Amino acid sequence: MQRTPCAVALLCKAPIPGFAKTRLIPHLGEMDTVHFQEEMILQAVMTALEASVGPVELYCEPDESHPFFGKIMKKYPVRLSAQPPGDLGARLHTSASAALLTADSVLMVGTDCPVMPAYYLQEAAADLARDCDAVLGPSEDGGYVLLGLRQAHEGLFDGLPWGTPLVLNETQSRMRQLGWRYQSLAALWDVQTPAGYQRWRLITEAMSDPPQAQRL
Repeated sequence: MQRTPCAVALLCKAPIPGFAKTRLIPHLGEMDTVHFQEEMILQAVMTALEASVGPVELYCEPDESHPFFGKIMKKYPVRLSAQPPGDLGARLHTSASAALLTADSVLMVGTDCPVMPAYYLQEAAADLARDCDAVLGPSEDGGYVLLGLRQAHEGLFDGLPWGTPLVLNETQSRMRQLGWRYQSLAALWDVQTPAGYQRWRLITEAMSDPPQAQRL
């Protein structure tokens, strides 16, 4: 396989009832939550492809066998892989390591940040192509919505307090300990809760040409 300067790894949860976006189920209901997860996956795929920074691969949880992922691969130029086992840190490390086998850098992105524009990925890829070992896209809740890497180091992920406001600061601290040069992008926000969902819907309703909530 030909080596590429950058790759995009999208970490996706399959749109299975009761599996993805569980904090939205009491607000939306089980099936509307499934449809929203599909919308978010499609939005992330289209943003990654629009950025055109490198090949896009979906790392699918629990695996790539869900029919929705198959429909995406038929319609869009993406690859599918199953997310590796382990906690979030282990999955991030293993997925990054796999991507870096054929790319000089990788952008790790989830599907929870629909406000992420294509130029955000382009800026991260450009920083990595210059002199940065890593790029962080902070989220307002203290985590991150994007992680760009030129190398995968297990110590960056192991034992992080996932799901807490400490993730970003601890990650930056570990990068400094590793002697890495890193860049932080503008802070964005993701959709995990009913408040985040309403925030996103208000934005789309106010736009004259909102992103299409596509269905495959």
